[in-house]
Amino acid sequence: MYATERQQLIEQLITTDGRVVVVDLARRFGVTTETVRRDLDHLEAAGLVRRVHGGAVARTRVSTIETSLAERAQRRSDAKLAIAARALEAIGADGDGSVYIDAGTTTAALATLLAQRPAAGRPLEVVTHSMTVAHVLAGAPGLNLTAIGGRVRGLTAAAVGAQTVDAISRLRPDLAFIGTNGLSAAFGLSTPDPDEAAVKRAIISSARRIVVVADAEKFDGELLVSFGRLADLDILVTDCEPPTDLVAALADADVEVWLA
Repeated sequence: MYATERQQLIEQLITTDGRVVVVDLARRFGVTTETVRRDLDHLEAAGLVRRVHGGAVARTRVSTIETSLAERAQRRSDAKLAIAARALEAIGADGDGSVYIDAGTTTAALATLLAQRPAAGRPLEVVTHSMTVAHVLAGAPGLNLTAIGGRVRGLTAAAVGAQTVDAISRLRPDLAFIGTNGLSAAFGLSTPDPDEAAVKRAIISSARRIVVVADAEKFDGELLVSFGRLADLDILVTDCEPPTDLVAALADADVEVWLA
């Protein structure tokens, strides 16, 4: 295979998956890691990708870009569903207690699976500020649903603002499922919007245990606003092994990593 053909395929993979890893590409194409790094250097010089530790991500992944909920729902949907199914194990078989569900496409997938679970024992108390999650869970068996209000962002269908943050600060859920736009060793959890970040920060401060659900596309992402440290997390549920530096940082922060 010519270098040009290989680079075109790499660009297509990044467009589809959002991220590529040097070692995986070397194995896929039967070339050395040095060859792959040269390919990525060439693509970055052409303005087509952005190099990150251990691989590359789409060039559009900058600190303030945020795609709509509908667009994100179409990306890596199988991975998000697998992550959601694995994350539900954190609730346990009894399914009682209290859970906070953040806004996002992976958390929406989790809500869909939660709504399909048969009722068992005492009702599970569920709280969310996501209009999407609330719609999915409304009327689901075995659940008591509380929706937190506020100004709703059209881009994410999530309530934000001082009213939302204040309401969350008065809660103490047993478990919170949090989504994130970026996850890195140095910057922790991040998102492009300050209002969304304030809500997520309030959830982290309120809940007893924090479970972050994030597919591999989020690795090494550093968006405009950091809303949590790795030390704030209890569990990360993802679809593939994080980069080496992130694995080390998660271990140092005593975060469990669950692979879907």
